Amino acid sequence: MPDPLMYQQDYFVVLETNQPEQFFTASELLEKLQEVLGKLPENDLPPDVQRFTTVAEQAQYLLDTSCELDVGPGQYLEWYAVRLEK
Repeated sequence: MPDPLMYQQDYFVVLETNQPEQFFTASELLEKLQEVLGKLPENDLPPDVQRFTTVAEQAQYLLDTSCELDVGPGQYLEWYAVRLEK
């Protein structure tokens, strides 16, 4: 039986265009995703994200199912779960 610790996603490393890597809590990343999604045109979002009606739902879906978001040509936003404690 796998250790539940393997599935905890409390902290994330976030990689963003022209920014140093940053460590976010899950709630901070959720806020970041909402901020970014609020700035993107609806038509630029992936179809699976567009099916959600609110930015909060879209952000939660991305947090639960993805590790990157296309934010424009030559730009990136990626996030990966990390464990800061041993």
